[in-house]
Amino acid sequence: MKGPFRFWLVCSFCISLLPTAQAARVDTVDTFSAAMNKTIKAVVITPASYDGAKEFPVVYLLHGYSGSYRDWVRMAKNVEGYADMLNILIVCPDGGYGSWYWDSPADPAFKYETYVVAELIPWIDGHYKTVKDKKGRGITGLSMGGHGALFLAIRHQDVFGAAGSMSGGVDIRPFPNNWDMAKRLGPYAEFPDRWEQLTVMNQLHLLKPNALALIVDCGTEDFFLKVNERLHQELLYRNIPHDYIVRPGAHNWPYWTNAVSYQLLFMSHFFTKEPPGR
Repeated sequence: MKGPFRFWLVCSFCISLLPTAQAARVDTVDTFSAAMNKTIKAVVITPASYDGAKEFPVVYLLHGYSGSYRDWVRMAKNVEGYADMLNILIVCPDGGYGSWYWDSPADPAFKYETYVVAELIPWIDGHYKTVKDKKGRGITGLSMGGHGALFLAIRHQDVFGAAGSMSGGVDIRPFPNNWDMAKRLGPYAEFPDRWEQLTVMNQLHLLKPNALALIVDCGTEDFFLKVNERLHQELLYRNIPHDYIVRPGAHNWPYWTNAVSYQLLFMSHFFTKEPPGR
C-alpha cells in the first residue's frame, strides 16, 4: 500500500461489523436518454434512513466491459450495506456494452458521457432528495468503469467532487485491439488523435488545483497495474493530491468486492469532510 492509509484499517473493521440483513432499498429505474433516443436502466440504492426529506450525497458506481447496471448488486457482497452505514445513495447506471463512457466519435449510438452527466444526474436529482452539488456527488467504477469515472470527473469538475477507479483502464493506448475500443474510436492506426485525446492519462492537464478528491486502486496481479502505476507517477509529478492503493489481487470480483469498500469510505469522508485517521 502507498499513502496515508491508517484510517482504512479502522474503517475496514467497521465494515466487518455490518449486519448480514440490510435495510437499504434496491430499485431498478428506467431513465431516458434523448441523446441516444432510448430507455436506459439503472439501479438506485437508498439507505434505510432515506425519508425523502433530508438531502443525501450520491455515488455513481460504474460497471466494466460486458457488464450491466445489475453487476454491483449481483456480484459485490453487501454493497447495499454501505449505503446504510454511510448514509449515501448509490446509483449503478447501465453504460452499454463497451461504451467506455465516451461520446463515441465513431458510433453516434454511443453517447454515454452525455447520458451520465447531462441526462442521468438531472434525472436522479429530480426523482430523489439529493445534494445537488459537486460537494455531494462522487463517481467511481471498475475496469472500463474506472476509466469512465476518472474520465467523466476530470472533464466535468463542476459536476463531481470526488472520483475513483478500481482496476481502471486509465490509459487505453497500450490496448488498441481490446474491448471494443476501436469500434468506439476507430482503429488506433487510423485515428491516433482520438486515442490520444480520450485516454484518462492525457486528461490530467484539465485538473484544477484541489478540484477533485481522487482515489486510485489496483491489484498487484492486474493487467492494468502498469498503467495505474504510470497514472500515479504522473499525478505525483503534477503535485495532484490523491490516494493510491496497491494490494494483492487480480482483475476479478473478489478484488472489486473488497476495493469498493475503500472507495465508498473515501467518498463518505469527502462528503462529511472528515479528515482521514480521525
